[in-house]
Amino acid sequence: MQLPTSSLSASTRPQKGHLTAYIRRLLKPKQWDLEYTFWLMMQLCFSPKTAYRHTAYHKQTKNQWARDDPAFIVVCCALVACASLAYCVTFGDTVWHTLMTVLSAVLVDFLVLGVAVATACWLYAFDVHCNSYFPLFLLLYVLQFLLCPVLLWRSYLSSALSNALYVIALSVYHYMNFLGYGSLPFLERTEVFLWPIGVMLLLLPFAVLSGFNPSIFTLSVYFG
Repeated sequence: MQLPTSSLSASTRPQKGHLTAYIRRLLKPKQWDLEYTFWLMMQLCFSPKTAYRHTAYHKQTKNQWARDDPAFIVVCCALVACASLAYCVTFGDTVWHTLMTVLSAVLVDFLVLGVAVATACWLYAFDVHCNSYFPLFLLLYVLQFLLCPVLLWRSYLSSALSNALYVIALSVYHYMNFLGYGSLPFLERTEVFLWPIGVMLLLLPFAVLSGFNPSIFTLSVYFG
């Protein structure tokens, strides 16, 4: 989806210099700012507006919207890999399938999806995806894993709880996208990022009444 904008000429120019510096820093773990990364993760969970106010400060001090520190992505990849491994151990996968599932979760579900949705100011757009993905990860990887004994029952209650969990997680993801792109002064009509929330709320009663359980569906896709 092309982002609505009034003027993207300055913001969509190739950022090869930023990308090169980013990759160089990725290869130098001693330069990662892990303290800021964990602070940001906490803010994304409890005060996302504070996190994006800090983005404006970053633009003023470093003259770029995107983060220049890869620590957040590295930590997210590690967390996604650990959570995926926990699912694989719990549901008894083979070593080969475990490896493929972990790689798929990190490379496809997290990284490739982020690159795919990144459009204007793509480095910053990828940051927005990563920021939005972290709360979703906590809900659909961690919390869902802990609630699996309840969510995997074949009952309307389990279906309702599972649907509610997915709607909340995906709504948080889209709301965080809205906050992230809303921080860019040259973008207009960023409220379009909130539209999927309304669609999901409309579909929620039908999903529950039909007995559809997204937790069972998702785990069946990954683990047969």
